[in-house]
Amino acid sequence: MERSGEGGSSSSVSGESTLLPLQNPNISANSTAIRRPRWPTIDGPIGLSEEESVVYARRFYKFGFLLLPWLWAVNCFYFWPVLRHSHSFPTIRRYIVGSAIGCSIATVLLSSWALTFSIGGEHLFGSLWNKLVMYNVADQLGLTGWM
Repeated sequence: MERSGEGGSSSSVSGESTLLPLQNPNISANSTAIRRPRWPTIDGPIGLSEEESVVYARRFYKFGFLLLPWLWAVNCFYFWPVLRHSHSFPTIRRYIVGSAIGCSIATVLLSSWALTFSIGGEHLFGSLWNKLVMYNVADQLGLTGWM
């Protein structure tokens, strides 16, 4: 591969791995080793350090168990370079992989629950359906008769 340098002269780019201006700066320049991101967050160099990232990843992971599975999704998004590269940042990776698994399970459970009620409805639940739905709570509590 030929690259033209200053003044029209051309220099040959050998098999040496150099960081070219058009390459991804998030990937290390050593092509023989496993490619590992330099930064654990999607923010790159303006993001968190590795020590701060462990603290935040752990917090998001633990708070996800308090019925806040969207924090798991935020954790996976923010630490995407760690999730994408399997051999990067092992101290952070276990929290991110756990968040990905938790988010997937929560999504499957919530989707199956919503689809069961929206598709099955009264045909699936029979007379119990009127006690399960929330749109007739005012009727059940007698709050509609006083208007």
